[in-house]
Order: sequence, then C-alpha cells, then structure tokens
Amino acid sequence: MPRFFSNKRLILLLVGVIVLVALISFSLKDRQHASLPEQIVKDVVGFGQSLFSKPAHYITGVIGNIDGILNTYEENKQLKMRLSEYASNQAELSDIQAENERLLEIIGKTDDLRAYEPIHATVISRNPDQWEEKIIIDKGEVHGIERNMAVVTANGLIGKVVLVNKFTSTVELLSTENRNFRVASVIPGKDPAFGLIEGYDRQRSELIMKRIDSSFDIEVGQRVVSSGLGGIFPKGLLIGEVTEISTDDYGLTKLAYIRPAAEFTMLDHVIIAKRTSTIVDGTDGDGTEEEGES
Repeated sequence: MPRFFSNKRLILLLVGVIVLVALISFSLKDRQHASLPEQIVKDVVGFGQSLFSKPAHYITGVIGNIDGILNTYEENKQLKMRLSEYASNQAELSDIQAENERLLEIIGKTDDLRAYEPIHATVISRNPDQWEEKIIIDKGEVHGIERNMAVVTANGLIGKVVLVNKFTSTVELLSTENRNFRVASVIPGKDPAFGLIEGYDRQRSELIMKRIDSSFDIEVGQRVVSSGLGGIFPKGLLIGEVTEISTDDYGLTKLAYIRPAAEFTMLDHVIIAKRTSTIVDGTDGDGTEEEGES
C-alpha cells in the first residue's frame, strides 16, 4: 500500500477516472436546468459557433440568390420563346377556324362534333371512400345538367355525370374501377387510331385504351382525345398521352397505356361539356352505373 500511494501518476489517473464517471452520470440525469459551469461552457461554445455560422450563412445565402437569379434568367428566356410560339400558334389557329367556318358555311354544314356549351361548376363534396371514383358538384337539373355529359378541367377530360339531382350532380371519374366506364377515343394523326378508354391501372395511375386495330401505327408520346363518335362526348377533349403500347390478351388488337392529362386528386372547379350537336345513346353512355347500383 505505501508503494501504491507513492505512485502519484497512478493516483492522478484514478482520480481523473472517478471525476469523469461522476460527470457522465451527472450529465445523464434528466435535468431541466444546467449547472453554472455547464451554462458557462455552453455560452462560450455557442458564441464561438455564432462567429463562424453567421458569415457562413450569409455567404450561402448570397450564392443561393445568385443561383436563383441565373435560373430565373434562363426560365424567362424559355418563357419568352414559348410565348412567341403561342402567339404564332394562336394566329394560325384563328386563321384555320375562320377558314373552317367559311367551308362549313359553303357546304351548309351546321353540326360540329367539337362544339359544346360549357357549364362551370364547383366541387362541393367528395366521399373519402370513393376519393378516386366520384365527386359531387354544385350544378344540377335546373342548370341544364344531364346524365352522361362529359366533365373536363383546364387540363383535360376527367369523367362524366352519372347522377343528376335538382341542384347537384355526381360525377364519375376516369380513375373509377367501374369496368363498364367507356369513352370513345382516338389518337389523331395521318391515319387516326380509334379505340375505347376502358379501365384504369391504379398501380401505374394510367388509363387503358383498348380495341385499337392492330394495323394502326401508334407511337409513345402521341396524344389521345375523345373521338366524338361515342354519341355523347364532344370531339377533341384531351384525355392524355400514350406511354406504352401492347397487345390484348388474345393478340388481336392493340392496347395502349395513357397518362391522363388532368389530375384526379385535386379538383376544385370543373366544366360540364353540354354537346350542342345531336346526342345519341352510344358508347360514351353505355355501362354507366346508377348511383346506388354499385
């Protein structure tokens, strides 16, 4: 023992270990207030950190602002280019519409499958259990709404009216699981490819266009619109864009996956397309389930 106490280094090491363990145990306690030494140490460390962090944040902010200005400049250039293209396309479209009207007048044709009367409506209710299936709008029979009318947003077709009340209506969305929901559609081009929107792939969040004649050549990226041949929907309502082409289970016709142009999840304002040309009970109206039947 006397020899142990004579070794000062060993004693200092032992005391240091005891103090360290005591400090660790003290710091692990669930305390709401720091001790005076801890406060001093933390204040000193915090002051030192602020000396470095503030200049660093300032420099980072300056770099971020410069990067934002450069991005804004590039976006502005692209928007100006697109605006010029839009003005050119708008002028060309107006010229084509005027020429089309003149030609229709010459041949005495008054009906146009594209023409429809828009009725604006607001989405007032949506059942959580059928979030991807149906919406309720604030327009009904007194506003001229009829069953099977097409419903669109600014981006494209979203569904059709399936139930009409006096002042409200129920709209079934294209993303429904109703297998009888069909829309006569076409992929425009030199040789238009006709088919039917039948079904929705929930995993891909894409529509399925079936019954496309296998002799038609279609490509990924082509747009799909309503054909107007379903008897109820106006012609030319944008539905989406082709993402994949396949064949049906029997290999007789082609099948295409369509990325919808419109969003189905966030719907506030919609437009009901009241077709002005003659309406017949065709493909667009078949198979619609009455509310309560499903």
